[in-house]
Amino acid sequence: MNPTRRTVLLAGAAAALLPPLRAFAAPKANAAATQPYASYWYPDSLPAGSPGTGITWRSLKSWTAAGDPDLAFNAASVPLAPRFTPTPANATARSGQARVQSLVSFGPTSGNPSQGSATADYYALTHWAYLDELVFWGGSSGEGLILAPNAPIVDAAHRHGVPVLGNIFLPPVAYGGQLQWTRDLVQKDAAGHYPLAAQLVAVAAAYGFDGWFVNAETSGGNAALGADMLGFVKELKALARARGQRVTWYDAMTVNGTVSWQGALNSQNQAFFQAADDMFVDFRWSAGSLASSGQKAGQLGRSRYELWAGVDVESNGSDTSVNWDAIVPAGKAHIASIGFYRPEWTRNHLPASRTPGDFHAADDRFWTGRSLDPSRPDAADPWRAPAVSVADRSTVSGVPFASTFNTGHGLRWYEKGVVTSDTPWNHLGLQDRLPSRRWVVRTAGARPAVSFDFADAWRGGSSVLVDGELDAATTVELYATRLPVGAGTVVELTHRTDAGTVNVELAVALAEPDAPGATPPYTFLPVNSVDSWQTATVPLTGLTGTVHSIAVRLTATAGPVRWRLGGLAVRDTVATPEAPSGLRVTAASGGDLRLAWDPAPGDVRHYTLHRLLADGTRRFLGATCQRAYFLAGLRPEQGEKAARLELRAVGELYTSSAPATVTHTW
Repeated sequence: MNPTRRTVLLAGAAAALLPPLRAFAAPKANAAATQPYASYWYPDSLPAGSPGTGITWRSLKSWTAAGDPDLAFNAASVPLAPRFTPTPANATARSGQARVQSLVSFGPTSGNPSQGSATADYYALTHWAYLDELVFWGGSSGEGLILAPNAPIVDAAHRHGVPVLGNIFLPPVAYGGQLQWTRDLVQKDAAGHYPLAAQLVAVAAAYGFDGWFVNAETSGGNAALGADMLGFVKELKALARARGQRVTWYDAMTVNGTVSWQGALNSQNQAFFQAADDMFVDFRWSAGSLASSGQKAGQLGRSRYELWAGVDVESNGSDTSVNWDAIVPAGKAHIASIGFYRPEWTRNHLPASRTPGDFHAADDRFWTGRSLDPSRPDAADPWRAPAVSVADRSTVSGVPFASTFNTGHGLRWYEKGVVTSDTPWNHLGLQDRLPSRRWVVRTAGARPAVSFDFADAWRGGSSVLVDGELDAATTVELYATRLPVGAGTVVELTHRTDAGTVNVELAVALAEPDAPGATPPYTFLPVNSVDSWQTATVPLTGLTGTVHSIAVRLTATAGPVRWRLGGLAVRDTVATPEAPSGLRVTAASGGDLRLAWDPAPGDVRHYTLHRLLADGTRRFLGATCQRAYFLAGLRPEQGEKAARLELRAVGELYTSSAPATVTHTW
């Protein structure tokens, strides 16, 4: 990005993703067990000197999948889900116009764990419904320039239908950039092809992400280098398209090889835009330059919404002053799409004492707006949140469907309402498909507070908490869906009342609302009220067609009310997944273990790993969507000669398989 606009060049970072199911070569069991990290490379040549502590210098040109020792930990497993667009939650949100791209640094370039870590302090993005593209931002001259997204982020994004791009960052000279690295990237072989273009596509295919963001900001080039870069991008796009991948170009290098941020689509960069799928327009844009850029895109036979107008929110987040009418005017067609640079401000600006609840409150403000209800946007809010302009999308279109409202991080881990680990954690790949409209609340009375809450959960690390007087019947909308209703279809709600007394009803709509912002035509079905965790099964008897919306209606009989929703499932039958096999320790260093296994046949949501204790209880150690896992710091229990580990496959309805087991002798 433009160095005069950025406070820090960045440390973004990361890692890896998916091959189709196949066996990974495992190191010998007596090998050292090292922590796997997200992957990063230089194009070819490495810097002079030696890397800093914890940094590994690698050449992308020499990478092979077979020689990648961490591929099993970094390969995403969730395919990109198809999405649909329900009737918008308000009259101002539009479909088919502006889209949203986010450039996010989830961690440092080096030392970014492949599969989460033991802290709840994490940018656990949940507002996927408004996103069309996520860029795994990062890179630095002293660590590496090409970053592959790590598996948890890709798995979570794909579950919500969002493609994820790796990042190619050729930094400005002021930040250590060397023109040789640009030349390395665009080198040609004897046949005139670009070998690193093929390498990039191979990495994305092996790791399971969706393409590359190309950001060439190293100055000093000439027209010959510009021509080589254009040829490289064209070949990268051709190879990427054949594998279902994408290429986004950043408005920095021009066709003459110099770096000159245009803030527009014009003759200096249109060849790169034409060679790519879309382009991030530098922050220098104006209302006039965006309008002319949209016109030029049309003249080129392209959509104006393939231009992301850069909005730098790294420093001020939802307090950033933006000329929104230049991008997404309220009274006429949108001019361009939105490209957010560093929206993880919603976490980073908070004090070090921040909690997951603090983060989600700031993130809801950023994506939903000051009203915190996308069905009732605040017209006086100077921050025009995406929910105000962009129609949300959903992937909830098949049965069975289940959610435990797990956001991908937590202060503890819960199973059936019981704490099975009191260690804070994050692992975004364990995130459920979450409600897209947070939070639409329909009531004639006072609006209660609705939030993800981390003080208690049914499964995972969080639940939904409704807290307020509830002085009138209150409907909290949960999911926009396209779920077919069969003869045996039921909805399961796992809930409890912490304070007050409340009558609970399931709300099911079999059609879309009449207009954007209108209430869906709900049918209300009774649910037993309880003061401890309980799962109520509600048959959809007599209903036919397709469920378009699921909500709950709460009517207090004594207040104030604190009501908690821990799980939701829509199913016809209950299936239990088959067990994985071949659980083994592939490397060990004291209590640090690398584990691998053969996948369970059929559909598996993720795998859970427990330690079986001498008294017969199980302690949760971790979970992952991958087929390998790293355990750190395992210690012997008193009198224990071997640690006994159990691995289970978990299905969409959170039913668990029989365990695969292994012991680790101390």
